[in-house]
Amino acid sequence: MTNPDPICPLCLRPIPQGVRQSHHHLIPKLKGGKGGETILVHHICHQEVHATLTESELARDYNTPGALRTHPRLATFFRWVSKRPPDFHSRSTGGRRKRKR
Repeated sequence: MTNPDPICPLCLRPIPQGVRQSHHHLIPKLKGGKGGETILVHHICHQEVHATLTESELARDYNTPGALRTHPRLATFFRWVSKRPPDFHSRSTGGRRKRKR
């Protein structure tokens, strides 16, 4: 009997073996999360999280899978990607978060 594939806690799709995946630190390493809790996610989901939120926002307000799913932009992305096959991957179009000047 084989173990079922892990489920991405962000888009809720399975993560089959061989699919691009990442470990996301719930508290960014630069904000004190080194050695802290991580979650296994699709690489595309991980890219979108870091393209959308700053390390400070992640540490302060979005340090759980549930909180990440409530962010308006990420919620839209996770709904969209959840309709794609588990091995779907697309290149990120670059950072989308607003830069402070």
